[in-house]
Parts: sequence; structure tokens; C-alpha cells
Amino acid sequence: MSAQTAPFAVLTNIALRSRQLSAGLPEQEKTAEQWNGIGFMLAGEHYVAPMGEVTEILHVPRFTQIPGVRPFLMGAANVRGRLLPLVDLDAFFELPRSGTGPRQRRVLVVEKDDLFSGLVVDSVLGMQYFGAENFTSDTSGVPDRIQPFVAGGYTRDGETWNVFSATELLGDERFLDVAQR
Repeated sequence: MSAQTAPFAVLTNIALRSRQLSAGLPEQEKTAEQWNGIGFMLAGEHYVAPMGEVTEILHVPRFTQIPGVRPFLMGAANVRGRLLPLVDLDAFFELPRSGTGPRQRRVLVVEKDDLFSGLVVDSVLGMQYFGAENFTSDTSGVPDRIQPFVAGGYTRDGETWNVFSATELLGDERFLDVAQR
């Protein structure tokens, strides 16, 4: 076998010719920074929870009502062997119930430290992506009771999607105090 036909020499020759004939790569353009989260409806308004805060999305499961608790605590459901308290966010925030039927309602499962809760919302709108340049810190249109849990929003197509922090809600004393008074 001659030096010209040795497999390594053939591969080296192919690589050299490929580099000589190849066009340069296009200039790398800067990509726009994106933010994403889980979109949901609450009292007819668009909200979005950061991706890292929602561990699961469920249909409202069968649940057992718990006596002696505030009306916003719907009850507890057994989800894969764990008791999941179900909190109706419309009732918690004293918002009017939207026109969505019970079949459209969904549960955003959130977990922070040892707290495991299901937040019942009117509907879930799936993954939502926003350009970072569309962020606004204006929360003037958000109801007062929700304001402490909203950190601005993103605008898209003339609509504002308020960024709702479920983990902030889990740390709120009003949320944790479920005993009927």
C-alpha cells in the first residue's frame, strides 16, 4: 500500500479539500433573550407562572372536602399517594368566578420546601414565551389582593400577562391560615 492510498492520507486529503471549498459560516447574530412560563386564566385575566415554580398541571381530581376550613380550600386529593390541598384561587383572592366550566378548570401543582399545594385556576394556556424586551413593571391593572404576588408582566399582542409567583403565595400567612374563624 503506497503512502498516497493509506486510509489516513485519504481522510486528510478529504478534510483539506473540504476546508478549501467550504464557504465561511454566517456571522453569529445576537439572539433575543426569552422568558417562559405556564400561562393560565384567573377571573378573565392572563397570568403566567415562572417555569420553575410549577411542578405539574392536573385536571381537578376527585377530592374530599375538609370541615372547619375557609371556603377557598376546596379539599384534599390523593395524588400518587400524597395529599394535595386544593386551593381555589378565585375564592382566595375574592375574585368573581369566570364563565369557564368545571371541565376547563386546572390545578397548578406547586411545591416549596415542605409545602405541597394545588392552585385551582380557570384554565391553563400552556407554555408561553416572551421577549425580555416586552417586560413591564407596571402592575396597576392587577387587583389589590393579587398585587403582592405579581412581579410585573409581559405584553404581547396588546395583552399583558402578569407574572404570578406561586412560591410567594405559599409563604403568605393568609394562604397558610386555612382554619375557619
